[in-house]
Amino acid sequence: MKISIFAYTKKGCETAISIADSLRRENSVSCFTVERFLEEEEIKNKFSSIEKKDSFYGEKFSDSDALIFVGATGIAVRNIAPYIEDKMTDPAVISVDEKGDYIIPILGGHVGGANALARKIADELGGESVVTTATDINKKFSVDTWAVSQGIIIESREAAKEISAEILERDVLLKSDLPIKGNLPAGVKEASAEASASSNAGIYIGWKKEEPFTKTLRLIPCILHLGIGCRRDTGAEKIRAFVEKVLEEENIDKRAIKGVASIDIKSNEEGLLAFASEEGVPINFYSAKELAALTGDFSSSTFVEGVTGVGNVCERAAVMSAMRGSVKCDMSSAEQTTEKESSSNEPLLIVRKNAADGVTLAIAAEYMEVSFE
Repeated sequence: MKISIFAYTKKGCETAISIADSLRRENSVSCFTVERFLEEEEIKNKFSSIEKKDSFYGEKFSDSDALIFVGATGIAVRNIAPYIEDKMTDPAVISVDEKGDYIIPILGGHVGGANALARKIADELGGESVVTTATDINKKFSVDTWAVSQGIIIESREAAKEISAEILERDVLLKSDLPIKGNLPAGVKEASAEASASSNAGIYIGWKKEEPFTKTLRLIPCILHLGIGCRRDTGAEKIRAFVEKVLEEENIDKRAIKGVASIDIKSNEEGLLAFASEEGVPINFYSAKELAALTGDFSSSTFVEGVTGVGNVCERAAVMSAMRGSVKCDMSSAEQTTEKESSSNEPLLIVRKNAADGVTLAIAAEYMEVSFE
């Protein structure tokens, strides 16, 4: 995280230094104070000046992940007020009294990470975090905080608000295409096989464009890998059209795509490279030897093997990419599965080889567990 800390008294500067020292191990931290304190050597070496220009706080608000004000809460409120826009994009803002006794997240508690950061600062300073968000004080599941911490996309901010409100009143249902590890959090219960649109509110975790409940919050894990093969000089538009067609047929949300992969002899295909670049995802290439080393039930073509050295490019490339992309996958094993339900920690080949007009496509999902603990 990029963190900006502001202090307005000498004691506040001392507290700011303690906060900065504790956070610098994992973050980029900058400290600012009023000009008169910069004459002191210890402060001068660790702080920059709070500039008197009107845009100073606005600039810090836009380019920081978190702003920490060491001083009265009113100082923080007045300085950030003109720049507040949306809870999904605003940075975390925290107020800390100059002695470090009370740490109060005042903006971006969930999505911005202010609540978690406040608790961390409180632990470091020996102070008390004063969290006021409803789900936290009622010890209920904070769906947006959890999703952000897991790197999962929140499909709709409005749905997130509605589900959070529901959780305060009653349990909401959870349907997950990913295996659930451990206990469910307070305010959430697993949906039964019969639970469907007749159920009022629920959370769906998966890559499908599904809405199993009357009021559904979709959480999209970015864990899918496209394995693509193509005829020489196939253009990016043709590849994109085919990919989008398959995604639509399989009801897969495009935002779940994490990467693209193919065989190394395609590493100079301009259309394939352009497709990955325009989609904003990385592309990796693997040798025929690497792809052939994967064991499992893959499609195979003697013609493709004669050209590339391996009987199938797209399925094997998708699985290889998913294996390399998953931090929880055991890389000592090259086995994979195409079963929809798996107890292993290996990739799933969720879409087998599709082919049309010189393009082949398969899709694999990284192994990922849902854990709330």
